[in-house]
Amino acid sequence: MTVYYVNSATGSDRNGGTGQNSAFATLSKVESLKLKPGDSVLLAKGSVFNEQFDIKYSGSESAPIKIGSYGTGAAPVIHSSGDGIHSLYASNIVIENLKISNIGGSGIYGGSVTNWTVRDVEIAKTGLSENAGAVTFRSSKNVTVEDSKISDVKGDGFWIEKVNGVKLLNNTVTTANGSTADAVQVNDSSNILIKGNHLDQTHASSPKGVIALVRATNAVVEDNVLTGGGFGISAPAGKNVAIRDNDISGYHGYSWSFAVGLGDQGNARDYDISGNHIHDGAWGVAVSGPSGASYTRTNIKVHDNVFDDLSQAALKVDRPASGSFYNNTIETGTKATSISPAIADAHTFTVKGNHTVANVETALASPVAKTAAVTEASADPAVVAVHDNLKIFTDTGDAHRGNLLENDSSDNDTLVLRRFGDETVGKHGLTLTGEYGDIHVDREGNYAYTLDETKLPDHSGHVSESFSYGINDGSSHHSDGDTLTVFIHLDGLLS
Repeated sequence: MTVYYVNSATGSDRNGGTGQNSAFATLSKVESLKLKPGDSVLLAKGSVFNEQFDIKYSGSESAPIKIGSYGTGAAPVIHSSGDGIHSLYASNIVIENLKISNIGGSGIYGGSVTNWTVRDVEIAKTGLSENAGAVTFRSSKNVTVEDSKISDVKGDGFWIEKVNGVKLLNNTVTTANGSTADAVQVNDSSNILIKGNHLDQTHASSPKGVIALVRATNAVVEDNVLTGGGFGISAPAGKNVAIRDNDISGYHGYSWSFAVGLGDQGNARDYDISGNHIHDGAWGVAVSGPSGASYTRTNIKVHDNVFDDLSQAALKVDRPASGSFYNNTIETGTKATSISPAIADAHTFTVKGNHTVANVETALASPVAKTAAVTEASADPAVVAVHDNLKIFTDTGDAHRGNLLENDSSDNDTLVLRRFGDETVGKHGLTLTGEYGDIHVDREGNYAYTLDETKLPDHSGHVSESFSYGINDGSSHHSDGDTLTVFIHLDGLLS
């Protein structure tokens, strides 16, 4: 297991490469080596390499070959008229802590590879001489890309084709440009998890969409924030697809634009679309397809979603389909359903138990709890926090603490906080700044709200601020969206 060092500024290809003071100078020198399982290639921070890096050899599952960085300063950068990192047939590879930019082809290209992990990699300005995915994998197995950033690229952010085992976790894609470009395109693949990503096509030139999931088998798309584009998630054909707990907005480029669309490029079976917040767009969920096509659309469940600020209906079904639309919340002014008469007469797509509310944000907080808090406020200390019927009071100056999951009504004892505000809650939690104080939350639902008295207005009475969050228990697909409301009584704080 050898560590090789490469420094474009101070290295030399005449060196041995096994120490920082004897580093190589070029990536082509590394390519001439026969890398073995467990070997590492570390690029000096601050280095710039104007060449494609070909990975020709494989690691093992227990001892992958690692490509990373060392030193201090900016991440090492790879520029190339071809691909940034290119590989065919190599297995058990880890790539991390690099930047790839100004690339003619793909930032990272893998064909017929197995067990690749890409993490903490920044990719920008790819596809200068051709349309290509910034990250491209074809005919491969077990590919993970996590905690990476893609921005201002020509072509798709991710292009995944015929890959069994795909994980795209906690990545950011901003502005994938081109009339056929999506932030994420996954074709003919299986065992897919797309989770915790922030994908924004708002300012892309001629944007197509955010996620295209074509002919997928066993796919989960959850806890993502999707913004802009001609559509949010297109899953036109597939089997066993779950789309849940996503925030999808800003997809109003065309009259047909939808948050989630399916059924127009092949058979679609066993779709669960739940717990999503769908807003600021045209259609919500569209079950549709071309006239005359004989595609089947069966067991499509659309439930426990929130729809608001849509120019078209929350649900569109205009082709033969079986499924249900239930327990959804729809804001006043948004049409609930647009189901063709033939489908309605066939009674194959049921609609029941949906709710219309005047204001979605107000509905997410428990009205009973809010009323109780206001009634009791004058006799209690200065800060009151409310979650459903859970009320905890604190003295002035102390952090306010509680657990957002204690009073949740679920038969499953294992509940996980999925998102808070517009952010996904990671393993270390997150802190959000409110109007009058800061709140820190963790995945177990524990929170601490700390008041900043300097932010309070100079008048008596009370003010409040709210933090929306979503939970999910995973296995039974129980989900809930609530709001923690903090009432601050100025009479007890200001003199």
